[in-house]
This record gives sequence, structure tokens and C-alpha cells, in this order.
Amino acid sequence: MISFPTPDLHSTTMTEEEATNLLSPASDVESDESEPLLNLVQPRGYLTRHIFALMGFLGFANVYAMRVNLSVAIVAMVNNTAITNTSIVNITDSCPVVGNTTDIPTDGPFDWGAREQGWLLGAFFYGYVLTQIPGGRLAEVYGGKRLYGLGVLITAIFTILTPLAANTSIYTLVLVRVVEGLGEGVTFPAMHAMLAVWVPPQERSRMAGIVYSGAQAGTVLSLPLSGYLCDKLGWESVFYMFGTLGVVWWVVWCYWVYDSPATHPTIHPTERRFIMDSLGSSRTRVSPPVPWLAIITSGPVWALLIVHVAQNFGFYTLLTELPTYMARVLHFNIRDNSIISALPYLLMLIMGLVSTRLADWVLSLGTDRTFVRKMFNSCAIYLPAVFLVLAGYSGCNSTLTIALLCLAVGTNGAHYAGFMCVHIDMASNYAGTLLGITNGAANIMGFVAPTVTGYIVAGHSDVPHWRLVFFIAAMCYCVGNTIFLVFGTAREQKWNKRQEDVEEMEEDEDLLDRNEY
Repeated sequence: MISFPTPDLHSTTMTEEEATNLLSPASDVESDESEPLLNLVQPRGYLTRHIFALMGFLGFANVYAMRVNLSVAIVAMVNNTAITNTSIVNITDSCPVVGNTTDIPTDGPFDWGAREQGWLLGAFFYGYVLTQIPGGRLAEVYGGKRLYGLGVLITAIFTILTPLAANTSIYTLVLVRVVEGLGEGVTFPAMHAMLAVWVPPQERSRMAGIVYSGAQAGTVLSLPLSGYLCDKLGWESVFYMFGTLGVVWWVVWCYWVYDSPATHPTIHPTERRFIMDSLGSSRTRVSPPVPWLAIITSGPVWALLIVHVAQNFGFYTLLTELPTYMARVLHFNIRDNSIISALPYLLMLIMGLVSTRLADWVLSLGTDRTFVRKMFNSCAIYLPAVFLVLAGYSGCNSTLTIALLCLAVGTNGAHYAGFMCVHIDMASNYAGTLLGITNGAANIMGFVAPTVTGYIVAGHSDVPHWRLVFFIAAMCYCVGNTIFLVFGTAREQKWNKRQEDVEEMEEDEDLLDRNEY
């Protein structure tokens, strides 16, 4: 059996006085968690929760690399000559080919038109939405470690099988993509459930930002690397390489990560106590049954779901279709295409990391948590809508178009300090279930967006049809965030705690008072 040494996570910089302070009971925290936790001394040094965050970051980098590599590889897989000869293509308003015209693209073996490509790019999400809610609840009850790891492993194995499936038939490839979606569907809800038990509230924005920015890191690395591999080693190599990396990551995850601080064998006791005391009364001792009626009838939950759907429609429109737009409209070759397509997600990665740290700093000043979430979410939604509309009118000016699309995707990274933290803010006991509900509905857009785009641009490679695609995405952005501003909240909901848990905590506080703590 492969064995990995567990790193020594005990901090050597912690003084005896700090350890004593950490063992004192936590002070009361308001239910909206807006007040900074001033009475808890944070442990310093190389901490266990940082290892957890790093592995979560690498996990999402892997799954997003495996998710988006088809967006680049499909350009090399398709026989464009055959499609052009058998399709009616409107060349009116098409952009002229500029630059090095001697770079002749190599046709692939498959005669998939725009509609078939839309089905393939969207097939992943048919499986992805089905495991969202079960994934969140299973992680809450049984822990997220095995579930998250298994989801990445399944995605990796079927990524390796993608070339075989493609050469068998398009229907087999669709099935493989659906199974990949089934595996990856548990990853976000499982991680949300783990963040709820591993991350203190005052670190919630930036730690979630670090973990989930792995998605953008995977996209940034996958797009140019996929283009290079397609150009040098053939499109099959893309799936073999990223699938193998996913399997290697799974082995390391199994040895280094645990479900919670309470079950981790090498975490420093002071860090364990710090995390558990920081979470305070927002976490119950056992996983309570889900209050389905309260969730379904909650206005803030519906507002959260709607803004998540709007976010994903715009995001997936660009994630799955941007390489095609670069190739068909702006006429970039596959190497330049993949590099340029990665630039927006590099900016999104940077914006996600910066905005989440800034949000935690603003919260540390005592600013209302709901206000902070809505402020950052508005920057993440309204600004991309503006840039998409402008991109629709940038015409064939490739430099301006690329700059506007980079700004549209980049500013969207602030949503990690916005609604993506609200599930945990509202109900940390059901964070996985809540994200499963909203992410399941939102990722229906994963096959709706490319399908809609495919039907709009079928038989066309011109700016006006793509302008309509950008306008629809911008409209969805604006409607979704406006509803969230009016009806959304980040305050902890009453149904997050059972009445017996509240009574038990009050009894514990009385005992502590009598013992002169």
C-alpha cells in the first residue's frame, strides 16, 4: 500500500499562555455572527485547517480541469471541413481572418455540428444536478471526506475513459460525461459541509475563497495546457493526463484529510478547541433532521436559489462556449485560443482571493454580515452584466472584446465573498443540504446555457448572433441579483437549531457559571 507521511501540524510558535487562553470557554456570539470573536486567541503557525484548505483547493483544481478540458479538446476533435460543407453558414457580419493565415487548423475525426457539440458540453450537467442534494445530506450525516474524494475519483476514472468512449459513439461519450457529472456533483455540497465544521466564522470568507478558487486555478491551467497537448500530442492526451492527476490527488486526500477537527488524530488540541469554540452555538452536537418544510417555505432560501441560478447561467455560457467563440468568430488558432480563454479565469482567481480577504476584514470591523454579502455579490453580478453588454457591441475588435470578457469573468470572482458563503451563514447545520438544493437547480444551467447558445449560433459564425447570447446572460445576471438584494439575508435562521439543542446549551452555560468560569 502506498503510504504518505502525515505532516507535523503542531505549531511550535504557540506560547503556554496562548494555550491556556484557548482552553477557556468561548464567549457568546450573536446569531448573525457579525461581531468579531475578540476573546479567542488564534493559534499560529502551520495549521491543520490550512492543509485541509490546500487539499480542497487542489481537489477543485482537478475537477474543474477535468470538466472544462472538453471545451478546448472539442475544437480539435471536430472535423470542421465536413461541418462547413454540410451546413448552411451565414457569413454576413463575420469577422475577417487576420494574423498568420499559414497556420492551417487540423481537422478532427468527428462530424459533430453546433447542436451536437452543445449536447456534449451540456451532458455532464445532467448527472451533476442529480447528486447535489444527496451529496450535501450524506456529508452532513457521515462526513465529507470520503464523499468528496470518491466524487473526484469517479470523475478522474471516466475522464481517462473519454477517448475510448468518443471513438465508440457519440452516445457512449454522452453517457461517460453524465457519469462524470454524477461523481462531481457531490463535491461542492460535501465541501460546504466540511467548511461548516472546519472553518471559524471570522475566517469563513477567505477560507472558502481559497478552497473554491481552485476551480478557477484548474480552469486557468487546463485551458492553455489542453490546447498545447492537443496541438503536440493529440486530443486524447488531454483526458489521459488530467484523469491521472485526479487519481494521484485522491490517494493523497485519503491520507491527509479528515472529516472534522474532532476526528483528526494529529491536530493540535488548542487548534481543535479554537475551531469548536469559534463555531459556538451555530453548530449542534449531532446532525439534526432536515427541516424540509421550513427550508422550502423560506423566502431567503428562494432568493439564494434564484441568484445562484442566474450566476451559473452567465458563468456556464462563457465557460463552455468561450473557446468556440474565440475559434469561430475571432479566428484564433487552438493554441492562442486556449491561452486567451484562460485569461478571464486568472482574473477571476485573483478577484476571488482578494475579495474574500477584504470581506473578512470588513466583517471584523463589525459590519452587518448581510450588507457585506450583498455588497460583494452586487459587484460580482452587475459588473459582469455591464461588460457582457459592451462585449456584444465590440464587434470584431478582438483586443477590446477579450478585455471586456476578461473583466466580465474576472469581476464575477467576488461572488465567493457574496452568496457562496450565505448557505453557511444562514444554517451551518444544513450548509451541505442548502448548497445541494441551490447548486442542483443552478447547474441545470450547465446544459441549458450551451444548448441555448448552440441553437442561437447554429449555422452562424457572426457577431450579431453572439451578441444575443451575451445579452441573455446579462439579463439573467441582473434579474437574479436584484431578487437577492430584496429578499436575501445572511442571518442565521431559526430552523438551523433544534429546540432541545438550545435548551442543552443553556444548561451547559449555567453549569459553567456555577463553576466560576
